[in-house]
Amino acid sequence: MEDIDKLEVLAKNIIASALCGLGQSAPQPVLSTLRYFRDEYIAHVRDKKCPAGVCKSMMSYVIAADHCKKCGICAKNCPVSCISGDKNTPYVIDQEKCIKCGACMEKCPFKAIFKNA
Repeated sequence: MEDIDKLEVLAKNIIASALCGLGQSAPQPVLSTLRYFRDEYIAHVRDKKCPAGVCKSMMSYVIAADHCKKCGICAKNCPVSCISGDKNTPYVIDQEKCIKCGACMEKCPFKAIFKNA
């Protein structure tokens, strides 16, 4: 959390000490995001969550067992074969092997796969 504060102090120091207009304006995007999206910075650091759902390292794909029809389409379309299951058990995604490409969610005709951000 202290890194967020350090980032803000550093950006303000750059603005105050830069000798040219470009140097003075370079930190503005950082300050802008800190001002308007501080809660997202905090969620990333403290909660290890991405509220926008775009950080691949912080998301996972999950198969809802109650919606899974056990058809295997998701497993057949997974490029790294991280989905296991059969006609008797719902399919599950091995989070360690998953590359978070979204192919399974895209191909599932029953919308049984969702993204956890």
